[in-house]
Amino acid sequence: MSAQVAVVTGANRGIGRAIAVALAADGFDVAVTARDPATLADTVAEVEKAGGTAVALACDVREEGSVAAMAEVAASIGPVHTVVANAGVAGPTAPLHEISLDEWRDCVATDLDGVFLTFRAFVPLMISAGEGSLIAISSMTGKRPLTGRTPYAASKMGVIGLVRTLALELGPYGIRVNAVCPGAVAGPRIEDVVRKQAAARGISEDDALALFTGSSPLGRLVQAHEVGRTCAFLASAGASAITGEDVNVTAGVVMY
Repeated sequence: MSAQVAVVTGANRGIGRAIAVALAADGFDVAVTARDPATLADTVAEVEKAGGTAVALACDVREEGSVAAMAEVAASIGPVHTVVANAGVAGPTAPLHEISLDEWRDCVATDLDGVFLTFRAFVPLMISAGEGSLIAISSMTGKRPLTGRTPYAASKMGVIGLVRTLALELGPYGIRVNAVCPGAVAGPRIEDVVRKQAAARGISEDDALALFTGSSPLGRLVQAHEVGRTCAFLASAGASAITGEDVNVTAGVVMY
């Protein structure tokens, strides 16, 4: 490998896979991670189909040692220019008083602590290089509430605070830090969320889906590749003046 390297956590499916493919199409070598690297085979194949090169790495973003080991291998591949902290879980769907502490902690450990650990592992390298792009995947639920999803909402709102503060800290070193806030993205994960929202609210799955699409000016879900291309733009020279932002990709459901 000789190109600049992008790292994408949680790249074994959905948004993570789409981000890896979009970055590869823009000329990055891509280190893709998941807890079980065997699940990354399809992502590696799609990156290669897009003309890129991918390396599959094991990483549990909840574990400091696992993240540090992944970062060391990724840095040995080439200069790491872009890191996308995408790994996340949906967390429980239930009223707050019915959520266990273990459920709360698992969601926060993955969706917020995981971003902290991932970024922290690469910041010294980027400071030395005098450049870099850090991108965290938040959510539109990081900007507005969603019934029954307190751990997830708290984590995703926390990601935005992390990004804004880190952008202020790292700007003098030429490092940009941004968040992407997807809306409901078509695929198995949103289908599961819709089922759980329907059960929690006592409504039909069609009505639960309308909670995510009914207020969209485009009247539809977001596609994973649309999130991927947004991340690729934020990694590019075209976004050289963009930092500290939380960029919506929500089909217009959230406009602030």
